[in-house]
Amino acid sequence: MHDLTTQALDAPVCGMTWGWVGSPGSWTGPAADASLTAVVELGVTWVTLAYAAMQDTAQSTAIQWRDTTVFDDEIRSAAARSRELGLKICLKPVVNCADGTWRAHIGFLEPDVPGEPTWGEWFASYREYVLHHAALAEEIGAELFCIGCEMVRADAQDQHWRDLVAAVREVYSGLVTYNADKYQEDRLTWWDAVDVISASGYYPTGHWEEQLDRIEPVVTRHRKPFLFIEAGCPSREGSPDRPNDWTHDGPPSEQAQADYLDEMMSACSRRPWVNGFMLWDWPARLYPAEAAWKDTDYCMYAKAGADVVARHYRAAQARANT
Repeated sequence: MHDLTTQALDAPVCGMTWGWVGSPGSWTGPAADASLTAVVELGVTWVTLAYAAMQDTAQSTAIQWRDTTVFDDEIRSAAARSRELGLKICLKPVVNCADGTWRAHIGFLEPDVPGEPTWGEWFASYREYVLHHAALAEEIGAELFCIGCEMVRADAQDQHWRDLVAAVREVYSGLVTYNADKYQEDRLTWWDAVDVISASGYYPTGHWEEQLDRIEPVVTRHRKPFLFIEAGCPSREGSPDRPNDWTHDGPPSEQAQADYLDEMMSACSRRPWVNGFMLWDWPARLYPAEAAWKDTDYCMYAKAGADVVARHYRAAQARANT
């Protein structure tokens, strides 16, 4: 399986998620260029260009993607700069709720109820958004396109997702993936429709081995490439126990983040079916290096975690070349 996986995905995927959340006007200029240049210093060879469009609430059916996320020319610019730096590209359009509700809760009544919003209405709007960016992914030559992220309630809409994948393949010729949320890898029924299985790997410290044991049969059964398209930990005390919780209120701790990243990447390095990571995350505008010690977010720029990532990524590349 590993040989097939490597060939399909050009493993190892030594990646970083860049530019989130993709506010209009944030992806161009000297600061954005400097941010992309800095990420390469960690041995990064892939970049996920990730951005979010907005819908009003979890029960809204209209996604206002034309005016709530980065402009197409900004995506083209970031892609061109990534190519200059020798990076492969994953394009990842995401949807968020403007009222702050997590996208996993987007959902509608089943069966349809007259006068109430429906899955069909929502997927019609989502399809327009995704297909526009799938065509853009084709234009920029992105190697990977992600059709959705952590849509836990929507995951059960098997036929809607299959129809969307088929429509994406009409305009995009590269590899297609879907970003399942943590603990959902063995619940999706339509992994056979995509080329790459990917998931958010925010598993608590001390639990990586059991979670990898759970995920491995999914990869074996489908014989698909697998990567953690999101994974990371805020640099705060207590965050390794709750790495998915960006609201956890802990004091700054570079070491907590570094130790978590080392545990995660070490565990995955012993599983050849894990093709790599798109770590979370690296903003388009970095904080000053001298202020890194007090930053408590996921970015590891100028922190102890950066050295951990660089060591693991270079080791993965060395293994691939032997």
